[in-house]
Amino acid sequence: MALSDFPRYPLTFGPSPVHPLDRLTAHLGGARVWAKREDVSSGLAYGGNKVRKLEYLVPDALAQGADTLVSIGGYQSNHTRQVAAVAAATGMKAVLVQERWVDWPDPLNDRVGNILLSRVMGAEVRLDPAGFGVGLKPSWERAIEEVRQRGGTPYPIPAGASDHPLGGLGFARWAQEVAEQERELGIFFDTIVVCAVTGSTQAGMIAGFAGQERPRRVIGIDASAKLDETRDQVERIARRTAALVGLGRELADDEIQVLPGWAGERYGVPVDSTLEAIRLVGRLEGVILDPVYEGKSMAGLISLVADGTIPRGSNVLFAHLGGQPALNAYSALFTD
Repeated sequence: MALSDFPRYPLTFGPSPVHPLDRLTAHLGGARVWAKREDVSSGLAYGGNKVRKLEYLVPDALAQGADTLVSIGGYQSNHTRQVAAVAAATGMKAVLVQERWVDWPDPLNDRVGNILLSRVMGAEVRLDPAGFGVGLKPSWERAIEEVRQRGGTPYPIPAGASDHPLGGLGFARWAQEVAEQERELGIFFDTIVVCAVTGSTQAGMIAGFAGQERPRRVIGIDASAKLDETRDQVERIARRTAALVGLGRELADDEIQVLPGWAGERYGVPVDSTLEAIRLVGRLEGVILDPVYEGKSMAGLISLVADGTIPRGSNVLFAHLGGQPALNAYSALFTD
């Protein structure tokens, strides 16, 4: 099937905007840096990258007669917040299993930011002490079964909407959107930089760009602190998505690139480079990044431009995936 053959439930305003980060570019003194802004792509609860994925899952849920979206993430999951928003916008219910994925001492971690917004939107939030992990969890299985037992029809959505047969389609479409915007802008982005954890955002990009004429690098910056697991997840989803949309060839190993160095030792815990990137981009561009994902991928971009891995003369596109509401749970880091 071609990507256009898959049913899509529009949840975004249209193409997310692309704009240059001129002051950051001048500060770094290397490649020209642009941003594509998934954080302002939708009117649903501050948007974010998961909305694009859910555009392809919602038709499947409706076709199955589902009335409840059941998903899982950490206390400050951007994904579960977007599931809650999509459920509200489509007239469904949401049951969200929120696990303690991040070992972070903020006493309001389960009451502010993303999880607060999910509650405002009417989601049933279930706190669970389990730690970080994106696989099949007993707490999620229990939630799915309990929806059935009380007469509902659940639609299971894995963490990040990633390990789902349709999970890569949203960002395969994103790759098509980038190509259209390049034609309008008269530019070619030879390098894409994106955060990688649950995998389907980068995987969808890889599959989508692989069908285009001009090659480019899609660099994933690991923020999971579990590099091998994340790379395996990206590779598996990218190959599955490429086959699903009829790419017609196998992806080459060098098309799947996930780099370590900026995640720190634990998922969700910002390190010095994370905080430096957040402050730098905030003070130079007025663009807000989060401490779990975008602060780490921007730290990677800054390093790769500074050391010439992304060479002078390149046009690099930073995929801003959203996530700013989580900053509320890290307020102690920003008191100066």
